[in-house]
Amino acid sequence: MGMLQDKIALVVGGTSGIGAAAAALFAAEGAEVVVVGRRQAEGDAVVAQIREKGGRASFIAADVADGASVAAMTEEVMRRHGRIDCAFNNFGISVGFNPLAEQDEATWDRVIDINLKGGFHVLKTQLPIMARQGSGSIVFTSSVLGEVFVPGAAIYSASKGGLTSLARAAAIEMASKGVRVNVVSPAITRTPMTAGSFVKNDKGENEHPFTAMHPLGRVAEPEEVAQAALFLLSDRASFITGQVLAVDGGLTSQ
Repeated sequence: MGMLQDKIALVVGGTSGIGAAAAALFAAEGAEVVVVGRRQAEGDAVVAQIREKGGRASFIAADVADGASVAAMTEEVMRRHGRIDCAFNNFGISVGFNPLAEQDEATWDRVIDINLKGGFHVLKTQLPIMARQGSGSIVFTSSVLGEVFVPGAAIYSASKGGLTSLARAAAIEMASKGVRVNVVSPAITRTPMTAGSFVKNDKGENEHPFTAMHPLGRVAEPEEVAQAALFLLSDRASFITGQVLAVDGGLTSQ
């Protein structure tokens, strides 16, 4: 039996990278996966790949920065499935590294609206459902840059640090309802969002400039972050809530 056998599992931000890897993994572990994202074509492609391997999946379009869009998506999930057992809220954008004094308000608003306010929107819809059920598990993808800092990433760090705090506060609020909320906090991961930062090393391999910051000597693969989320969502983590699991190759232990 899979770790998410017969559970209804949302993957919000599931069209690429960590989210797509998680959707495939959760389906392989027995879940019926609802892939959520803004891009229909990419979402359909993820669903098709899952179905080709015998898994169960569907796609619903939504924009986490838009509360009405998130509410409509959640209503559709409930119409189709009648419950939400677990949700992997894996969304976020980065707008490149620039000194804080050179950033503008539009950049701040865009990053905060997706990375942080998006967390508020999904919790507003997911928590009441899970509270009524008396059970449920939520995992957010944050970032080590919410607690360790590099020049130029101040807005991204603020958004992810805020998201981690939001998730942990929700965990305390919801503990008496049987709902768990946790966070995975990756370091650099090989995804489409980070692809533009990789450069050829002297061996001709694509390498991120921050690779040396990770004691394990490499960056993470999306599947490795997905495995951490799977554990926290599953019943194997039944006494874990309000925690941040660093998937960072040892970066924050230095």
